[in-house]
Amino acid sequence: MLRALSTSATGLEAQQANIERISNDIANVNTDGYKKSRNEFQDLMYQTVKEPGAQLGNGTISPVGVQAGLGVKVGASYKDHEQGPAKMTYNPLDLMIEGQGYFSVQMPNGQVGYTRVGAFKKDQEGRVALSTGALLVPQVTIPNNAMAINVNSTGEIKVTLPGQAEAVVGQIQLVNFINSDGLMAQGNGVFYPSQASGDPVQGTPGDNGMGQIQAGALEGSNVNIANSMVEMITTQRAYEMNTKLMGVADKMLESTVNIK
Repeated sequence: MLRALSTSATGLEAQQANIERISNDIANVNTDGYKKSRNEFQDLMYQTVKEPGAQLGNGTISPVGVQAGLGVKVGASYKDHEQGPAKMTYNPLDLMIEGQGYFSVQMPNGQVGYTRVGAFKKDQEGRVALSTGALLVPQVTIPNNAMAINVNSTGEIKVTLPGQAEAVVGQIQLVNFINSDGLMAQGNGVFYPSQASGDPVQGTPGDNGMGQIQAGALEGSNVNIANSMVEMITTQRAYEMNTKLMGVADKMLESTVNIK
């Protein structure tokens, strides 16, 4: 009974972690560039009473063994980098990556992060940056007298100046990773590489498997609210079953204690 109580407790912890993940996903259903999370569960170590293949008293070998499971744990928690839906804004500096790749941005602390959030703006110096102050890398500056901005599918940034022809002022470069699941989320839609993700590989949009740029659009959250609601219900039921199992184990332990 004591083992059943501790095993049920691990089940409650695992389902609590799952409901916390789902709640964070649902909270960010309207967050541009947000990537939903995934939890993977693993069973804990086993108490082996008898190993499979153990010698029996009559000289034969046991075809099966006796092992008791000790519960469950969260084995992995990571982001699902599936592309989200397009949201048309018609703002020339709202950029969406159609396909693989990430924008490189220099954070205010000097570090370079990677993001799918393309809601760029001009800062006080005309530099292309996110609302957090993170600057697009390579850095692009829009002239103050630019009458129009155009970003094509290959990432070329062109502006129209008074009395002049259209001029190229910058080129967007994208990066990709061998294992995007290994990226570390830092908030604000920014990820940092890790040893698991591998080093960033830079390329021009549309080349070598890199996605293309869609100007005037943003990538929405890839959270599917219907799927998240179903997950929430099944997680709630799993939590309830673990609490009921804990109650049954407690009743059995109570009966044992009250034996006269």
